[in-house]
Amino acid sequence: MLLTVGMIIVFVSCIGGFAVAGGNPVSLIHAGEIMIICGIGLGILIVSSPKTVLLTLKDDVIKAFKGGISDQGKYIDLLVMLYELFMLGRRKGTPALDEHVSDPNNSSIFSKYPSFLNDKGLVEFLCNSLRPIVDGRCKPGEIGGILKSELSSREAEASRSIKAIEMISDALPGVGIVAAVLGIINTMSNLEDPESVGYKVAAALSGTFLGIFLAYGIGVPLGRLVSLNQGQEMLYYRIVERSVSGFATGLSPIMAVEIGRRSLDKVMQPTADDLEGKCKDAAKGG
Repeated sequence: MLLTVGMIIVFVSCIGGFAVAGGNPVSLIHAGEIMIICGIGLGILIVSSPKTVLLTLKDDVIKAFKGGISDQGKYIDLLVMLYELFMLGRRKGTPALDEHVSDPNNSSIFSKYPSFLNDKGLVEFLCNSLRPIVDGRCKPGEIGGILKSELSSREAEASRSIKAIEMISDALPGVGIVAAVLGIINTMSNLEDPESVGYKVAAALSGTFLGIFLAYGIGVPLGRLVSLNQGQEMLYYRIVERSVSGFATGLSPIMAVEIGRRSLDKVMQPTADDLEGKCKDAAKGG
């Protein structure tokens, strides 16, 4: 919602200011220039990005228009769910977690937290994080390095869509110059019609304007927003990484999730007392 509002402000300020200064907004609209800039820009994006990046970019832009993905309720649900898992592992031993890790969709614990279960990537990351502990395939002190390595890989993969936005934002001003040059070529090839020269030069200059406007009015801020949203999404994974690592090295369940709580931004972070109360309520319910 805020992204839409911001874009409206950008367009109204630019076009409105142009009109107030005596310009005709219609004179900024030239189909040829728009086709050149948007077509070349789209082509550059397709040439420079594999299909997986384009699909991720589409999803990230949709999330940006929806207002991001950060949700304090989902953070709290994740922390409380981890507490339940750790308590089960503490009482009955880590092999008791196998039924939840092996079949998360039918897990009696996971099913209580649909916000977690609906996030397939997060479910996969948690199950992969717990499986070496359940199977006893690595020492407790080694799990932290394994999870950090996987998390680093996921962050690098997610950042590809941001780099694609940054790349096209950097390219658009140059594409605008290409459109302007083509417009000037068109003008110079038709000098026998002096009355049309001014119109064609204006059309050519509108290409430069459009390229710069799309780059710095839309592309750069959109890329920044996508980056912030991805940072918020990675907090879910960071909570899992730090909490599971803490539990594996012998921390009590409540202290393990406390590490995860402290990974959150202050605006999303529940108080320690609130989290402890919710964890105890969940344990009683279980």
